[in-house]
Order: sequence, then structure tokens, then C-alpha cells
Amino acid sequence: MSCQTILPEVRDVTPSMVALRQHLHAHPELSYEEFETSQLVADKLRGWGYEVHHGLAGTGVVATLRKGRGGRVIGLRADMDALPIVEASSLPYASRHDGKMHACGHDGHTAMLLAAGQCLAQSIDFDGAVRLIFQPAEEGYLGARKMVEEGLFQLFPCDAVFAMHNWPGLPVGKFGFLSGPFMASADTVTIRLYGRGGHGAMPQDTVDPVVAAASLIMVLQTVVARNMPPLDMGVVGVGSIHGGTSSTVVPTSVELAVTVRALKESTRRLLLQRIEALTHAQAEAFGATADVSVSANAFPVLYNHPRETALAREVALEWLGEDGLVADMQPMTCSEDFSFMLQACPGSYLIMGNGEGAEGGCLLHNPAYDFNDASLPYGASYWVKLVSAFLKPAG
Repeated sequence: MSCQTILPEVRDVTPSMVALRQHLHAHPELSYEEFETSQLVADKLRGWGYEVHHGLAGTGVVATLRKGRGGRVIGLRADMDALPIVEASSLPYASRHDGKMHACGHDGHTAMLLAAGQCLAQSIDFDGAVRLIFQPAEEGYLGARKMVEEGLFQLFPCDAVFAMHNWPGLPVGKFGFLSGPFMASADTVTIRLYGRGGHGAMPQDTVDPVVAAASLIMVLQTVVARNMPPLDMGVVGVGSIHGGTSSTVVPTSVELAVTVRALKESTRRLLLQRIEALTHAQAEAFGATADVSVSANAFPVLYNHPRETALAREVALEWLGEDGLVADMQPMTCSEDFSFMLQACPGSYLIMGNGEGAEGGCLLHNPAYDFNDASLPYGASYWVKLVSAFLKPAG
């Protein structure tokens, strides 16, 4: 991609955007602890003339800017939290907080949206209102759900809301769009199998939950293979198993943690129902009993609304041409709590390239990951163009 595609207003603020991104990277804060980050965000937005509400969902920031007389309102969301990961890099701006790291690029998401917000306030005309939503606790702690529950769209109504995530392995300057189900639901199922403990040398006097668990793990693999239509997507995976402390002791219980993912709500319900039924059947077959619990902290399917997704894609197409779009975009099995915002308000979630190979290709949630600063002006330019298209002045 040519640097000529970058908006001149964004090019002017790119050095400060890069410096801000690297500052955020060096000072990561975990979910619901984004105190310094959110204060920095709020202060900058107030300085640019935004009406700022600070404190929704604890550390969330919602900033509003109005121009013209139009009544339309667009929302743009960025996430702010880091991960509990020890950074493995020698970057001059590496994390200064041991055990905390921006390993998913939320530092970049925040910096891009702030830069776009600066340009929108200072040099871009539009007709209506833009709301910049800086969300806490995306990394598994459902900050989006909490913002919605605390009245995000009642207090700050939007006609549509959009979010963006960087994606390692895609070239810088590429954007991906997909209407309909885009990211999977995610449920965590905890299974506890109860037997009768005893001496390992006398298994006939015990009910061994370890053997029951071993059998159940294999049986659970048939849920997707033999209960789902082959063209549907589903994942059932046992991520952990805990039970016993000695080779000579049959434990009284074993605990399994299972991840369940789907792209349809009907598939999600089917998977959960079959897991529970098979668990009780396997336990009974071994003379054991079982408890099955589904975590309340579940992610629904992220569903991109067709009209808003079509607009989002058209903005990138007119700006960058076909070369700027990810061809044949497919749904993803990862999850995103922006799904809660999309349940409450029409909108769309898109991805942008973070680079390939050594320049931005390291996987998300990896100790060696770093947001690629070369992608910052593309993301900020896209936000400005989207707002300009959504709130285009009449005439």
C-alpha cells in the first residue's frame, strides 16, 4: 500500500500517535484497572473539545463530539486492557509492569481511535455526532457487557457502533469484513466427577473418577463429529484435568474444564445439552456421579449486521480498492465481547492487518507480540473515513 492512501490529517498526527502507543505499551493495566490509561484518554478528549463521561463500567470512557445539525450518531469502540503475561522482548518501550503486557494490541486500538478523534475534532467536517467508546476489560472479563448493562446505549444512543481489531499475518493496509456470524460464542463448562476414593492397590473397593474422566474425554470428541451437521462449526475441547495427588491413591473426584464454541445459537445449545447428557451417562457407566456447570461469563456469537457491514466494507473499498480487502473472509473461532454491544445496537466488527513475518506477524497473546506501528495510520484513517461516510453532510 502506498503511503499516499493515508489521510494528510492523520499523517500529521502519526508521530504523536506512535509515541502514545508506545507509552501505553510500556504502562499496561489489567482489566478494570485501566485507571491511568482511561484518565489519559479522557484528558486528551476533553482537550479536543469532546463531552466526556468517565467511569462507565468503572474505567470506561465515552466521549461525544457534535458538528452540524444532523441527528445521526455513530459509535466507535476501542479496548484498553492488557493481559497478565510476562513480556519477552527487548523493546525500549517494553512493559515496565512485571507480569502485565499489551499482548493483544489494545494499546494500538486506543492510540488509533484517539488519533482519529483528534482529526475529527480539529479538521474533519461531518453532520451529526460521533461517540468514541473506550472499553475496559475485554480480555475475558466482559467489559462490553458491563457497559451495556450500565446503560451505554440508553445514556449515549447510537444509530450504529463499530469496532476494529489488528490481525497478525495479514499485510498492513488490509481490512477484513464479513456479514453475519463472524466470531464464535464461547462457553466454559466445568465437569466434576465424583467416585469413591481408596488405596490404589485395591481398586475393586473404589469407584475411580480418573478412569471415568479418561473415558469421558474421548466420548466428548464425538459431540461435534456425530451430533452436529458437518457444515456447521463447533469446538468441544478439554483444556484441563485435575484429580489425584499420588500414584497409590484413587481420588474421590476429578475436575475437567471444557471450552465450547459455535457460530450458531442452535449449535451452541446442542453442544451444551449433549455434553451434559454424555457426562451423566459416562459417570453412571463407571458407578460415579457428576456435576456439570456452565460459566455465566459466556460470550455470545458476534453477529455483524448486514447493512452496517456493507457500509463499512464500501468505505474501505472506495479508499483502497480491492487490494485493500481480505479476499474470501471467513468466520473465526475466537470470541469477542463486542458481541454484547452488537446485540444492543446495529453495527459491525472488522479486522485490519498487523503485518507478516517479523514485522507484525507474531500471534496475539504471545509474550513476544508487539502492535505494528506501521498499521496505526491505516486504522486511524479508516475511522475518519467511516465517520465521514456515515455522517456525510447533506448536499
